[in-house]
Amino acid sequence: MQLDRAQGVLLGQAVGDALGVPYEFVPQERLPHLGDATGGRAEMLGGGLGDYAPGEYSDDTQMAVIIAEVSSRGLDLTSAEALDEIADGFIAWAADGPADIGIQTAKVLGATSPGPGSAGRLRGSCAALAAAGERTGGNGALMRTGVVGLTRLHDREATARAARAVAELTHADPDAGDSCVLWSEAVRIAVLDGRLDVESGLDLLPPDRRQLWGRRLASAARGERDPAASNGWTVAALQDAWTAITSTPQHHLEPALHAAVRTGNDTDTVAAIAGALLGARWGAGLVPPDWRRLVHGIGGRRAADLKRLARDTAASGWTG
Repeated sequence: MQLDRAQGVLLGQAVGDALGVPYEFVPQERLPHLGDATGGRAEMLGGGLGDYAPGEYSDDTQMAVIIAEVSSRGLDLTSAEALDEIADGFIAWAADGPADIGIQTAKVLGATSPGPGSAGRLRGSCAALAAAGERTGGNGALMRTGVVGLTRLHDREATARAARAVAELTHADPDAGDSCVLWSEAVRIAVLDGRLDVESGLDLLPPDRRQLWGRRLASAARGERDPAASNGWTVAALQDAWTAITSTPQHHLEPALHAAVRTGNDTDTVAAIAGALLGARWGAGLVPPDWRRLVHGIGGRRAADLKRLARDTAASGWTG
């Protein structure tokens, strides 16, 4: 069961991503009529901002796969070696002209050269962006963090350190790092214990930020987050993903992913975030077969490849 749940992390993320692609940046009030023909269910229609093929996942999962190619070899994601490899992967991916890439992420990656020390240069580019008064709390770190929850399954502190280290490659705002710590810890718990608990990671945050995040999570569980906040912001994206999960009867994977898409606006990212945690809870085996067959993306990686990357990451996570 744990192995199946581990394999569900990247696969759940990818199918959520692909479901959200056709509706990206469609306001929530316009989504009900989009779903009339299918009873409010999202479909892997392709299109979206990157003119994706049906079932193709976007930058959310593409960046997660880059992390997984490193983590699947058992590297410590807080080490200089691993972070440089991830940074080089991100930089090469951005230079290759992905069909969709976040504005903040593109600025940071485009300003940095690959090679030894690239992780430090990325953090420097991100810090410079923040110093110039630009926002660095977008959802681009959170969207890719699910697989980090598999890297050290029996060490929650190590998982938290890795989540923050990978987030800070492109996102300097503390909210971004905090959100990645919370979600990666929730993934870790879901794989090990088969339960959904985002609040369990609050003690892993800086003491002066725990109450704030406690209030944010409680609001999300009640479906009461600030409607004026864009879910392009990491906090609102996390809240929307958690609301979609907790508002669904039994918190089941399939209806919760449809609910995540129906939040509107950054639909592929919210559904990718939700999908990573839902996959960790329910496992790859409960991802609908039609979705498993259709989902695909970067480098031709399909469901079996995503399961393998997650499995190999978790294998070192159980022993590391």
